[in-house]
Amino acid sequence: MEDRKAKDLVVDVSPSEVRIALMENQKLVELNHESCQGHSFTVGDVFLGRVKKILPALNAAFVDIGDSKEAFVHYLDLGLYFNAFDSFVKDSNPNRNLKSLYQDIKLGPALEKEGRIENCLKQGQMIICQIVKEPISTKGSRLTAEISLAGRNIVLLPFAEKVSVSQKISSKEERRRLETLVGSILPKNYGAIIRTAAEGKKAAVLAAEVESLIRKWEGSWPGIARSKGVGLLFTEYSKTTTVLRDLLNESFTNVYVNDEKIYDETVRYVSLISPEQEKIVKLYDGKEPIFDHFEVTRQIKSSFGKVVPMKQGSYLVIETTEALNVIDVNSGIRTKTDNQEDNSFEVNKIAAEEIARQLRLRDMGGIVIVDFIDMDSPEHRNELFKYMQDLMSEDRAKHNLLPLTKFGLMQITRQRIRPVTEINTTEKCPLCHGTGKIASTVVIDEQIERKIAYYVQDKGLNFLIIKVSPILGAYLTRGWNSYFRKWKRKYRCKLKLVEEIEFSILQNEFYNEKGEELE
Repeated sequence: MEDRKAKDLVVDVSPSEVRIALMENQKLVELNHESCQGHSFTVGDVFLGRVKKILPALNAAFVDIGDSKEAFVHYLDLGLYFNAFDSFVKDSNPNRNLKSLYQDIKLGPALEKEGRIENCLKQGQMIICQIVKEPISTKGSRLTAEISLAGRNIVLLPFAEKVSVSQKISSKEERRRLETLVGSILPKNYGAIIRTAAEGKKAAVLAAEVESLIRKWEGSWPGIARSKGVGLLFTEYSKTTTVLRDLLNESFTNVYVNDEKIYDETVRYVSLISPEQEKIVKLYDGKEPIFDHFEVTRQIKSSFGKVVPMKQGSYLVIETTEALNVIDVNSGIRTKTDNQEDNSFEVNKIAAEEIARQLRLRDMGGIVIVDFIDMDSPEHRNELFKYMQDLMSEDRAKHNLLPLTKFGLMQITRQRIRPVTEINTTEKCPLCHGTGKIASTVVIDEQIERKIAYYVQDKGLNFLIIKVSPILGAYLTRGWNSYFRKWKRKYRCKLKLVEEIEFSILQNEFYNEKGEELE
């Protein structure tokens, strides 16, 4: 398997959204985005919600958190010390000392495992809840009432008393040191989970992180005390810092950001969690869009379609349904060897690499059925299964694989906490508008010149930005006496040509000096 350690994070900030691409050896493996307009309901967000309906048959309840779809909480997701959270919500008001109130609340007794939801919740009751699974299709968010605040090294647990250490820290001495250290830092009524990244960290680093997480939790208290209405108490960090929190290690080589504000925020966060890596954050100020420069746009276009091309003519067909995701492996025109069995095995290995990438890239969850090309050899089937397990070991989402069936099907289950990312990679032709017919390419220069004449002579503009496809750009600027040079001389105006990789062949758009599109 190739070395997949070199990681780059490319952050594209626009007025409407922030898009974050994770690259491994220049290959796109994860794509995240967060909206800058309004609030979206995302994993980790903490709300003050109102119980809308009790469902005794399901031992669960619907909760209003301000979304159009009612969220859902099961009795088992209320947590051991739900009564402590409940007391805090009921007893808090703006006139009380909230810190004293919090510390005076008794944690016990813990909720019974076999208890009933109707004994804990009543219709109209206000509860603190956190999203653990985003709204998918017709279903609302899945909630927990056991709040947690995740940091780089520590997960803070309000109204808890236990300090747990990640199983991945194998040294008994280090586990004991971390448990004792964090236990001594935590105030009353707080617990914590110590993450793998905390191994070897100094006391000052861990103490600063605990203090920061407690400050964030306590910052939500005035909102609980002041308003008994439904609302967001606090959200996770921005998607950029969340990705860095979970993934940042010595294998990260660069973090490129095209916005100064997000750049400053990212530098601050990296200097907090890993000061020695502060220099990997770089502000991108190139002329072409950041996703185009790092070839992210090209990879999105080729990776998110129904048909995903692979090496030497082989390809995947990916279908997403309500119940499951189906991936079909096709060898296409690929015939590297005369031996059909060996050829099928080679194609299946190539497909396994792309499937592991696609699962992360599209964040496909639930049940995934892969129809590999049939192989007669049990050794090949077993080897392919082990190869797929190795490839999936990089995946942060919980997952489970079953060996290939006699029909060549592999079943994969993968943690489903948000909808599958779907990007429509096909588009209606802006020139023919779906009719299949366009004006002759011979007259395209005349059409553009007429527009220039209209904007310069009729509208009085003396500076125009013309966005075109790279092919049309090359046609208009070829030769010493190009169309572009002629137009500048003829109309005595400033013309700037910008090539857009996403444009279709003859597509062209006009903008004024401020970058506003001209109708």
